Amino acid sequence: MKHSLYIGLGSNLGDRKALITEALRLVGLQVGSVERVSSMTETEPWGFDSENKFLNAAALVLTTLSPYECLRRTQYIERMLGRRQKSTDGHYHDRPIDIDLLMYDNLEIHENELTLPHPRIEEREFVKIPLQEIRPQS
Repeated sequence: MKHSLYIGLGSNLGDRKALITEALRLVGLQVGSVERVSSMTETEPWGFDSENKFLNAAALVLTTLSPYECLRRTQYIERMLGRRQKSTDGHYHDRPIDIDLLMYDNLEIHENELTLPHPRIEEREFVKIPLQEIRPQS
């Protein structure tokens, strides 16, 4: 059975557009079929100070994987593309790529490892706007 997975992507180090494009290619190979991709928008860093602006996008991926396997694979893709440290306890930093699981079907998960839908979609315009661009309104 195919599941609808919405992901958010961001990059503020290196060739941001190329990193997001490569992340989407790898997601297509390792997670599922990338069906829709929003336009990329440049935004200010959120939650920390940096001179490096982000490039952000969202995508719809159709997958047969569980949410936890999607998480494992997207984190592996982040490491492949140079991400060395995850943001923890509200401490954010510059990064070559960030891939967030935003929604998986209508599933709700509230665990330490994974929360779905992503708990901060509504307070992050850089997630909300690209997501609205590709997600049918219900």
